[in-house]
Amino acid sequence: MSKVIVGMSGGVDSAVSAYLLKAAGHEVIGVTLRTWISSDGKESRCCEIDDARRVSWKIGIPYYVINCVSDFREYITEPFIDEYLNGRTPNPCVICNRRIKWDKMLETADVMGAEYVVTGHYASVVKKENGRYTVKMASHASKDQTYMLYRLSQEQLSRTIMPLGNLNKEEVRNIARTAELPVAAKADSQEICFVTDGNYADYIKDNSKTPIPGEGNFVDEDGKILGKHKGIIYYTVGQRKGLNLALGYPVFVKEIRAEENEIVIAGEKGIYKKEIFCKDLNYLGIPDLKTGEEITCNVKVRYHHPGQKATVRIEDSGNARIVFESPVRAATPGQSAVFYDEDDCVIGGGIIM
Repeated sequence: MSKVIVGMSGGVDSAVSAYLLKAAGHEVIGVTLRTWISSDGKESRCCEIDDARRVSWKIGIPYYVINCVSDFREYITEPFIDEYLNGRTPNPCVICNRRIKWDKMLETADVMGAEYVVTGHYASVVKKENGRYTVKMASHASKDQTYMLYRLSQEQLSRTIMPLGNLNKEEVRNIARTAELPVAAKADSQEICFVTDGNYADYIKDNSKTPIPGEGNFVDEDGKILGKHKGIIYYTVGQRKGLNLALGYPVFVKEIRAEENEIVIAGEKGIYKKEIFCKDLNYLGIPDLKTGEEITCNVKVRYHHPGQKATVRIEDSGNARIVFESPVRAATPGQSAVFYDEDDCVIGGGIIM
């Protein structure tokens, strides 16, 4: 049996992952990455140390806390703020998985002589016939987390175990209850871990090192002024609620123009696109595509998007041009487009421009 490092968030998924690996005979070490602490001392939902420690004690495994606060600030929270100030809507979990969680867990594994790292993600690590490692969608699509994992490297995936890929949430909770784990009934976190109340704008205002853009104009697609917005950090592409515009028909945010401090408003048809572009590409299931190469696949443009068939072609710039068979709703700059093959495995993905 292998020695493994289990990333312990303090939640039920990572707790059951540790329990299953210990029950299978592996030598298990629990590790929590302390990534963020609020000004009033609250821990991130990804590093609730007291709960993780109680689970480790119950299972009977050694447990350690690794300080990653400065790295998390440099690579995650500061870029998160900058993206919002520039009119984009980032997904910090995607970057954190590669730059913080896996990097630090594998670093810890090397120090402790462990071969693998284990996480509680609803996904499975698979090795394709071409020798490439990738992640496969969870058996129960409602909990699938592969969208968040597309930026992992081949080295990271080759040393990763994800034991929950074929389980649903109720099955995981039943295992936790049977094992009498103290987090069996603990609620799932629904928000970004360092924005504990879900209010992104307040977090940005409280933590930005640069001035926050103030009021500006709502404009239509022809540039006509429709009203005043309260600041671009309060809005995202596709948003309908909270616009406070009485135009007699439903309107949505189509575009955020940070340099002009303008927000473009359109009817629902206006937020559909048949073509988008992506940068910062990362490939899992296939080798890197070269300029001019293209593939046909399913593409998800947000976490809960079911995916749509599209052609992905690499431009001279190195970015990907994605053309959908039918238009997609609210493909948002800063979010990710993730490509899947016919086996529901991740091919790769990039950041929507």
